[in-house]
Amino acid sequence: QVQLVESGGGLVQAGGSLRLSCAASGRTGEVNYMSWYRQALGTQRELVGSINSGGFTNYADAVRGRATLSRDNTKTTMYLQMNSLKPEDTGVYYCRLMTLAGAIYWGQGTQVTVSS
Repeated sequence: QVQLVESGGGLVQAGGSLRLSCAASGRTGEVNYMSWYRQALGTQRELVGSINSGGFTNYADAVRGRATLSRDNTKTTMYLQMNSLKPEDTGVYYCRLMTLAGAIYWGQGTQVTVSS
């Protein structure tokens, strides 16, 4: 079992920055991918970006160039640095973890609101 706790959300003005954190606990030695997803009101959850066990990252087109994923040395905490925030970045941001065995875990989410 893996538990995920997100933090760092809040209200920010357009053009500002936020840093989200996702702390994983439990059987973190089995981590394959860690990802951030987001869901705006009335829309489907969408991928923001992923980082794999080797540190390789990929980003959605909507955030590429404005988002940076990283992990700490223990690889149990993932960060999402978002710059040049836009109102359309508003939503609940969820951390997702997939183990080597293919099990998927989600965090509870953290709200990000970007005001224009």
